[in-house]
Amino acid sequence: MTETARRDPEAVSKFVEGFAAQLVEAGMQRMPARVFAALLSSDSGSLTSAELGDLLQVSPAAVSGAVRYLAQQHMVAREREPGSRRERYRVHSNQWYEALTSREAVIKRWEHALREGVDSLGEATPAGRRLAETLAFFEFLDGEIAMMMDRWRAHRDRVFGGGVES
Repeated sequence: MTETARRDPEAVSKFVEGFAAQLVEAGMQRMPARVFAALLSSDSGSLTSAELGDLLQVSPAAVSGAVRYLAQQHMVAREREPGSRRERYRVHSNQWYEALTSREAVIKRWEHALREGVDSLGEATPAGRRLAETLAFFEFLDGEIAMMMDRWRAHRDRVFGGGVES
């Protein structure tokens, strides 16, 4: 008996909606959260737009918008089915948490803007000091995220072996 055959579709749906609700609570839009949870819970980690629409009972337009958002966030990849015009959407085993923690470009832009603010306001002013502290936080966060992801990769390799999908 396959893993898919043993699944209770109602339990899977409950997981998808529950995990999606947690992602929404953390700030993700509702439809991308549902699509992501559905992809994450599929054995292959890959579904077509039609499969997602059927699974989530939503329109192709809703799936398309959600996938566009998730692709922009580097949480899913688009793949063309060989010999077909259909696309499949895939979540890789490490892609989504890498995307969630890899905000280096955004953090660097914030650091640059904050540095300009400190220079403009003067570090000795209350506002300048507040900006300097915020800048220091983002510089600290940037370094911590990089070290944390290095530790995570080493831990993942110990727990799941070196052959984990990238």
